[in-house]
Amino acid sequence: MADRYSASPYLWTSARGQDLAAGTTERVDAEVGLDAVIDRRSTARSGLLLNSFQLKSWLVHGCRRQAQQLCRGRWWPRWGDGSRMGGGGGGGGLAVEVAKPSGAEVIYREQVRGSLKETNLEVRTSSERLKADAGSGAIAVKNLYLACDPYNLNLIKYSTQLGSPVPGYGVARVLESGHPNFKKGDLVWGITRWEEYSLITAPVTCFKIEHADVPLSYYTGLLGETVFISSAAGAVGQLVGQFAKSLGCYVVGSAGSKEKVDLLKNKFGFDDAFNYKEELDLDAALKRCFPEGIDIYFENVGGKMLDAVLLNMKLHGRITVCGMISQYSLEQPEGVHNLLNLLLKRVRMEGFVVFDYYHLYPKFLETVLPQIKEGKIVYVEDIAEGLENGPAALVGVFSGLNAGKQVVMVSCE
Repeated sequence: MADRYSASPYLWTSARGQDLAAGTTERVDAEVGLDAVIDRRSTARSGLLLNSFQLKSWLVHGCRRQAQQLCRGRWWPRWGDGSRMGGGGGGGGLAVEVAKPSGAEVIYREQVRGSLKETNLEVRTSSERLKADAGSGAIAVKNLYLACDPYNLNLIKYSTQLGSPVPGYGVARVLESGHPNFKKGDLVWGITRWEEYSLITAPVTCFKIEHADVPLSYYTGLLGETVFISSAAGAVGQLVGQFAKSLGCYVVGSAGSKEKVDLLKNKFGFDDAFNYKEELDLDAALKRCFPEGIDIYFENVGGKMLDAVLLNMKLHGRITVCGMISQYSLEQPEGVHNLLNLLLKRVRMEGFVVFDYYHLYPKFLETVLPQIKEGKIVYVEDIAEGLENGPAALVGVFSGLNAGKQVVMVSCE
């Protein structure tokens, strides 16, 4: 595994990738309209899929603020309803129209049943004109990098219509702008689509990239107690472990190969790690690593791993639920049998999604960028070059083929 990676001027990065360090610098505009009010009529006109995965989740769990932001910004569209990235809004002004060169796009071709397969997706060529009304907040962008993460499967299954391009996070350069906060040439990251060129009609989740002196692909992803992290060699786990170590924690991670275990211990500085595929008894493996129990569990996997962790939590332990990749491809999710331990040990278990914390993004940059530049954070990327290789890269995430953050490089400009 080690020979697949080379030292970049900043961190560890895939030898197949390219580090880009060009672009404009602008202050991040944090105005996101927290006082928004849901207007069912305007929401319906915007083409939002009200029973989409994210909005339904927010409303069910009482996250009214996020749902209000969503409906006002109209950035969570019904992908493929004839609109482009958000379904309208604004109008009446002069039109900004950009000729869209012929380019590749990845569409949702066939309904996912069980595990995601490359045949569920299709790479095709599309040529059309990108059009937006001046003052509507639209931006036309050229996509540079796209993130390959487990959440992409939920976006595809619950929020994407057949025949429509796949949505997800990415880094892009603005070609034309009808939005006062963006101008031609700006580098941005946020929600886009898996295509070479996109029109984002309501970029409420697009952020200007102020610091272009680190690899742009990093924008697709980037405690004195005992901490366990599952799927620790992935995009999130590798950073969580290093942050925990910097705060003086004892950190153990699990991964799915010997090479990834070596990566955790020798590159990321974990105190210990194990290959869960070689452990016949996960409970015994955790007791070996944490003889006195686990204070904090950062959950990325779910299923049998979560069941084993519940048996090994300390009194008043905390479980942070970031994801459950083992369950995403199952028609019938596995049950969890040891939940009684939440009560007996007074364990707090709470989920979170990144949308809830966008207001802290400037603080995140302030904290993390100096550590990147000083080489205090090691970051591994697995970069697939070319949009045509995107489907295979995304499918590979669910079988553990990637090491570190899986990224698709659409263009190196």
